[in-house]
Amino acid sequence: MTIYNMLEKNDKKLPKPDWIRVKAPVSREYQATRDIIHSLKLNTVCEEAACPNIGECWSQKHATVMIMGDTCTRACAFCNVKTGMPGALNPHEPENLAQAVAKLALKHVVVTSVDRDDLADGGAQHFYDCITAIRARAPATTIEVLTPDFLRKDNAIERVVKAKPDVYNHNIETVPRLYKTIRPGARYFNSLHLLKTVKELDPSIFTKSGLMVGLGEGKDEVLQVMDDLRAAEVDFMTIGQYLQPTPAHATVDRYVTPDEFAYYERQARAKGFLMVASSPLTRSSYHAGDDFAEMKKAREALLATQ
Repeated sequence: MTIYNMLEKNDKKLPKPDWIRVKAPVSREYQATRDIIHSLKLNTVCEEAACPNIGECWSQKHATVMIMGDTCTRACAFCNVKTGMPGALNPHEPENLAQAVAKLALKHVVVTSVDRDDLADGGAQHFYDCITAIRARAPATTIEVLTPDFLRKDNAIERVVKAKPDVYNHNIETVPRLYKTIRPGARYFNSLHLLKTVKELDPSIFTKSGLMVGLGEGKDEVLQVMDDLRAAEVDFMTIGQYLQPTPAHATVDRYVTPDEFAYYERQARAKGFLMVASSPLTRSSYHAGDDFAEMKKAREALLATQ
């Protein structure tokens, strides 16, 4: 079953509106990116999470690499990544990742991972090794990490920050009321604490977080999450439509309209985020490179006024 078939198996009671549909990938550039990723035995969240933007992103040589295997120790109700006991870390993965970044000539790379609650540090050292390998092989490439929450993993955040990624992303995912059913293995305030800690450790690193809508949240709850993220000094917020990857996952409560996404963007910008991406197909790493460049300009403009 392809990712497009899975997307089409969304909740039959809620037919997808026109604004949520995407074309299947067919370009040569898409195939070239796919070949490089697969030849180096790398996983991508683009494939594992059934991202609807894979055709566009891979055609532009944009890919979000998922390190530490394809099996997650968590079982979030929204996520298509398989759950179970992961295997041992691949010691060659940092170098393979760095080779892929160099071969694709990426200006900006996003590195994410499965949750690895089985590891003493949650995989923080592996993130560190991947970042340093990319720096050595492709020093001009800017690096964005999207890490797990490192729940009960002492000094894990500090280890990743020490490698100095350009952007540190950790998704809040949903409003706190829905955590018990949507993100049962995580804790809302732990995620906020992680984002705040990154800023305290190194204020020069941009911080970023994402929220899915269409899971049953209310507008006031979304606005409260915005306030919580700003209190944690988060620079960049993404808001996108939740899509049910398979019938076994949480169902779509509703499809949020483009007008409502535009409303959320206006509210988030008014609250002080340097950068906001809010649309039905927005995902954490969608247009990440362009958004990073815009965020840098926004910070420079802000500093110039102080």
